[in-house]
Amino acid sequence: MQKPLTLLLVAALTLSACNAWRNSRVNPSNWFGNSRSVPADTATAGEVNPLLPATRGRDAAPVDRSIPITAITELKVEPTPTGAIIYATGVANRQGAYAARLRPELTEENAENGVLAFSFRVLYPRDPTPQGPEQTRRITEAISVTNQDLEGIRLIRVTGQQNAREARRR
Repeated sequence: MQKPLTLLLVAALTLSACNAWRNSRVNPSNWFGNSRSVPADTATAGEVNPLLPATRGRDAAPVDRSIPITAITELKVEPTPTGAIIYATGVANRQGAYAARLRPELTEENAENGVLAFSFRVLYPRDPTPQGPEQTRRITEAISVTNQDLEGIRLIRVTGQQNAREARRR
């Protein structure tokens, strides 16, 4: 009778110690917490004359016609053995948005502050499309980043037109 009781007690104590691993900073699934919504930064860098092209002739880069998605509704960072996968879900202004991508925003300020920032951009059809319900305008995009990209990163931010979502490293 004493042997099963002792084994049961040891098993219970061992299982209760698992809770410490779940909340530990060593556990990779705790590296980034839940995302939160923050206001979007709408500041533009310098004055630009929209009537003058940036470059002329054959050397001109293709024009990026994508625009930020209307609102970011979810941001999730899932660790992988080689880094992490960043999932962002947003709601477009109208139906038919396509070619969604998370475009990195590389600035010195972000690098100094340990911020990995992305802009969630989409393209819309030239012809007008109905707005429709939110479920039909929801778009999810993901990007994979390596451990080298995450080195020194404390915050991941995805920006849309109306808001941005952030996930902090714990």
